[in-house]
Amino acid sequence: MTSNNNVEGSKAPRRSFLKGVAVAAAFCGATLMGAGQAHAATTWKIQSVWDAGTVGYDLFEEWCNSMEEKTGGELIFKPYPAKAVAADNNALFDSVRSGVLQGMNPFTLYWSGKIPASVFLSSYPAGPDQPHQWDTMFYSMGMLEKTREIYKKYGLFYVGPIQHDANIIHSKKPVNSLADLKGMKIRVPGGMVAEVFQQFGVSTVSLPGSDIFPALEKGTIDAADYVGPAVNYELGFSQVTDYILFGPPGVMSVYQPVDLMDLTVNLRAWNNLDPKLQKVVEEEVRNYSQRHYLTIQQRNIEAMEKFKADGDTVSRLSQADLEEFRRAAIPIWYKWANKDEDARAIFDMQLKYMMNDTVGYVDEEDIKGM
Repeated sequence: MTSNNNVEGSKAPRRSFLKGVAVAAAFCGATLMGAGQAHAATTWKIQSVWDAGTVGYDLFEEWCNSMEEKTGGELIFKPYPAKAVAADNNALFDSVRSGVLQGMNPFTLYWSGKIPASVFLSSYPAGPDQPHQWDTMFYSMGMLEKTREIYKKYGLFYVGPIQHDANIIHSKKPVNSLADLKGMKIRVPGGMVAEVFQQFGVSTVSLPGSDIFPALEKGTIDAADYVGPAVNYELGFSQVTDYILFGPPGVMSVYQPVDLMDLTVNLRAWNNLDPKLQKVVEEEVRNYSQRHYLTIQQRNIEAMEKFKADGDTVSRLSQADLEEFRRAAIPIWYKWANKDEDARAIFDMQLKYMMNDTVGYVDEEDIKGM
C-alpha cells in the first residue's frame, strides 16, 4: 500500500512539473514573438524622380540605404529610380496614395495641377530666391504645418522639403536681356513659369526631361530650362547648346531659383510608424536636405568649369530685368493663389514675408489693385 501510494504521489508532481514547463515555454515563446514583432523592420518602398546614374539619384540612394542603421534596423528605405515602379509622375502620385509605394521623392512643383497650393511650395517666378528663405518659411513661419494639413486631404503626409538647386536655361543663341527672349521657342515647366515667359513673347513647350536633349539636338526648340549645371552636364547639354542663362550676380535663376524636392509618404504608412521613428525620419529629411544641396552646389562649380572648357558662354540678366520679370509675374501669382483656399493661405504667408523689410521684394505699390 505504501509503495503504491508512493508511486501515485510521484506521478502527480511529475505531471505538474511537465505542465509547468509547457506553460513556461509557451509564455517565453509568446514573449519572444512579441519582442520580435516589436523590433521587426518596417520597409518602405520609395521612388525618386531622379534617373538612375545621375548625381541626384546617387545621393538619394545613399541616404535611403543609411536609414536602416540610423533606426537600429527598425525602418528600411528601399529606393527606386524614376519609372522603376510608377511609370510616370501621375502614376507616382497615385501609387503613393494607394500604398503601392510608401513614399516618393519628387519635385514638389509637379503637383500644381493636382494640388494648386504646391505651386507655392517650391520657388516660382521672381518669388523668394534664396534657400534660407524657404527654410525660414517652412520651419519658422508655419508653412510646414499648413502644407501637411493640405496633403492630409489627399491621403499623404508631407515630411519636409529637400533643397536641390536652381533651374537654368541652356540656349543655342545668346540671351542678354528679357527682350532677347522674344520669338524664342523654349522648353519650360508648365503652369506659372510658362505663363510668365509668355508675357515676354516666348513660345513655351512642355517636354519630359528625357526628351530635352534630342529636341535641342534637332533644333525643334531654341533653348531649354532644366535643373542645374551638375545634372545638365551629365545629360550632355554642352553638346547641343552654346549658352547658359543665369539671373543677376548671386541669383542663378529668376524663374525657379530654389527648385525644391521633398519626401512625401502615404498617410497610413506614416500613422502606423512609431512616433520615435517619425521623429528620426523628420530629422533625417532636414539633414539630407542640407547634404543634398551642398553636394549639388559643389558639383555645379565643377560642372561650370567643364561647360566653359567645352566652349559654353554664360550670360546674365540684370537686376532691372529681374524687377521687370517680377512685375510681370505678380498678377500671375495672384491668379494661382485664387485657385483655391489652400493656395491662397500659402501665398498669404509668402507675400507677408516678401513684403517684410528683411526681404523687401514687394511693396504696397507693387500689389496695388491686386
